[in-house]
Amino acid sequence: MLIYSREGQRENPIDLTKGDVEQPEGGYLPPHLDKWISDLNATFLEGCKQFDLRKERELNTLTERRQEVRTILSEAAVQSLEEQYFWISTDWLRLWADTISPPALDNTPLLCSHGKFLASKITCMKRISELAWTKLESKFNGGPKLGKGDYCRECLMDGARMVVSSDSYRDRRTFMKSIAGEVLSGKREDGEYYVSKAWLQQWVKRKILDAPSEADAGPTNAITCSHGELMPEQAPGAKRILVPENFWSFLVEDALKVTPEDTSGCSSFPLDSSQCSHCTSELSEVADVEDALRIIKAKQRQNHEKLATGKAIALTPQSRYFLLPSPWLVQWRSYINMTGKNSSSVPEPELLNGVIDTLKCEKHIRLLERLPELVCKRGSFFQKNPCTDKLTIIPEDDWKCFCEEWGGIMQNGVSAFIETGDNRNESASQDVIDLENDMDIDTQQLILRTSPEVCEECIGDRESYELMQKLTYSEGDVSICLVRGKEAPKSMLEASDSGFEVDRRTSKRSRRTNYGKQTSLKVSATTTVYQLKMMIWELLGVMKENQELHKGTQVIDQESATLADVNIFPGDKLWVRDTEIHEHRDIADEICDKKTGHRDIEAGFRGTLLTGDIASEAG
Repeated sequence: MLIYSREGQRENPIDLTKGDVEQPEGGYLPPHLDKWISDLNATFLEGCKQFDLRKERELNTLTERRQEVRTILSEAAVQSLEEQYFWISTDWLRLWADTISPPALDNTPLLCSHGKFLASKITCMKRISELAWTKLESKFNGGPKLGKGDYCRECLMDGARMVVSSDSYRDRRTFMKSIAGEVLSGKREDGEYYVSKAWLQQWVKRKILDAPSEADAGPTNAITCSHGELMPEQAPGAKRILVPENFWSFLVEDALKVTPEDTSGCSSFPLDSSQCSHCTSELSEVADVEDALRIIKAKQRQNHEKLATGKAIALTPQSRYFLLPSPWLVQWRSYINMTGKNSSSVPEPELLNGVIDTLKCEKHIRLLERLPELVCKRGSFFQKNPCTDKLTIIPEDDWKCFCEEWGGIMQNGVSAFIETGDNRNESASQDVIDLENDMDIDTQQLILRTSPEVCEECIGDRESYELMQKLTYSEGDVSICLVRGKEAPKSMLEASDSGFEVDRRTSKRSRRTNYGKQTSLKVSATTTVYQLKMMIWELLGVMKENQELHKGTQVIDQESATLADVNIFPGDKLWVRDTEIHEHRDIADEICDKKTGHRDIEAGFRGTLLTGDIASEAG
């Protein structure tokens, strides 16, 4: 307890740090408080005294234990094997040496089922002298008492027999392994029993052990069918091989040692065993179906040689063709070209009648897809983009075969007729297909007429709906690339062009770019071009007035227009060039000039980002 004495009230202040202070007459504390403090002090002093006594007892006990351990350990050494000695558990001996109050002496972990110590437990026990044992036994009791002749002879004999048996098993298995190698290499012709060939190959690879393992069970599991008979060899994983009788007996012996209660894995199939008739019949049916399917696919590949291989089909004017959905044709090509074990993994295409119906609108029963473009190459006409077009032009003969093979109706197909016309005839310009100028055909054009005709009304409605869906995006990513030099790379000019062929192969030279920095921006359909340019200014450091922004070949310069107005969608790749016409200035000046409602700005902050809110401008 702390006692404070007020200074300046007494002539001789009391120093409480010098020990006991005699209380003068009248006292400093009330009597009851003084008595309470005295009692607390007495209790504390008594507790300290008891602690010192207990500490002294504990230290004495600890010293005695240490001395006892040293004494017994010094007497535990056995000087000669002729002397009487006893065995003691090392676990208990360690516990006895490390604790103040050890448990009773316990040698039971060293005993075998016959009540004597196991010779194999030699690493778990220690030999001590008779004197040390007597002291430990008298003080800690317990047991049992194990002398030098108390080892178990029966367990020793069993261990010796096991060692001999292990050596014998190793020798037998080594010999059988050599036989198995000869069987697998085809050098043995005295086979009398069937085993699984895959199982035997794994058995030969396993390490030779002292006893059979679980892997030695089931030498005939893989060749046993669900009816318990010999599985036909044509079944998956049912390859078998003949082994000699002595080798078979060895395998059965090992299998029964591992799983004595299960004999199903040791089904015996001698040389004259017949295959399961049920499984043979099922496999025959499956094989017939597969053979028939293989023949059908081969016939279809023969009937549609160019379509099956994906080769381009030359088109002839004044000829009749048909249009097929390109996705269906791709699925059909994968189906007929897949053979072997994986043929069942590819699903069959849908029936043609239902597929063709999806190409026609319900309102006018007209075609719902745009017609593919044609191109002239070396005097022949071909479909320009068969890989990306939604419709593929096929010959009339192929369509007839498809109708027979895939449930199509000849009259229900979308027929196409190719006509030639004059370029100067403006009335046919809507159906004109662009051609490459070649030889004498530059004054001619191809006109693709279909029956039914293209439904421009339904296609327009669908495209308008799809465009509206694309123009109502938010938080979309747009890629911006800063291009160095006067001309942009060809790949950038074609990156966002709708007519660009995605799968077209390009040379290394055409893929070379002179890109500068590249970044990705989060924008929405309502983001203005001005806001986009401010973002580019902030991230790429190109001043707004010096930005020449492009989407492919299209120049984007209407700052008040939104991205939806200029047809910029998520995933588009834009490129910008720094014209370097105007002198560079700070982006903060632009923000200050655009802020509505002028206010006085402290001179020290003028021209810095602290005078504007870039988030409100760049959105």
